[in-house]
Amino acid sequence: MRDPEFINFEAKPGFSRREFVMTTLATGFAAAVQPVAAQTQITTDTQGLAAGEVKVPVKDGEMAAYRAMPAGGKNLPTVLVVQEIFGVHEHIKDVCRRLAKAGYLAIAPELYARQGDVSKTTNMDEIRAVVGKVPDAQVLADLDAASAWAAKNGGDPAKLAVTGFCWGGRITWLYAAHNPKVKAGVAWYGRVVGQASELTPKHPIDVVKDINAPVLGLYGGADAGIPNDTVDKMREALKAAGKKSQIHSYPDMPHAFHADYRPSYRKEAADDGWKRLLAWFRQHGVS
Repeated sequence: MRDPEFINFEAKPGFSRREFVMTTLATGFAAAVQPVAAQTQITTDTQGLAAGEVKVPVKDGEMAAYRAMPAGGKNLPTVLVVQEIFGVHEHIKDVCRRLAKAGYLAIAPELYARQGDVSKTTNMDEIRAVVGKVPDAQVLADLDAASAWAAKNGGDPAKLAVTGFCWGGRITWLYAAHNPKVKAGVAWYGRVVGQASELTPKHPIDVVKDINAPVLGLYGGADAGIPNDTVDKMREALKAAGKKSQIHSYPDMPHAFHADYRPSYRKEAADDGWKRLLAWFRQHGVS
């Protein structure tokens, strides 16, 4: 059965700067993931943190983002957190708070801001239609803007990392090839191969030689949307290119095993992946 987050990246043009209407971030969880699995959901408090919505300047307006960091912190290692297909909803905000508790300035920009709000619809086809209009070039530029904002608001530009989930996992690989200032990345179950299109001209397998920073890929061996052979091809390509990046696969784990608010959540793999993320960042100088 196809995972609900799976999206065909043969995107069609539809972006105009005149259409950029700034909205605030979603409150709570995206409608498409209701009801959430309350018994497994992790909720991280804001005690000792500065956390909440901020506005990030971009060339054509302002972009909403969620930022969490130790209160009063300066020159903090910074992590760009790249959303799932559902946008910056409560789970992504909580991931930011978890990173802040570990001493990071974590920022998650709303990367669909120009194309539409996916938080209020339960129709996955409508969500895919919005996401399918989001150009990679726009996303990478917006992450650059979020990085610049963080550097001016408590972050250390010399200690920059990126992590993302599903849709954001794919972007994590691309961003590590885009921004030479990135020191480390962790990509959670992001697609690595796909058809080229006008808005998504390259996929992770196509930019292996350009990857600037070590990326750790975390994948489920039973992911219905990401075949194991594609992950193996990415692993082989990284090795052939002499990259320090690695891919760790969890046998029998489904897609979105880290998403503690969904039935796909698998605590043991999620906990292990989180420990690997923190260790990977430390190993590569982002701590």
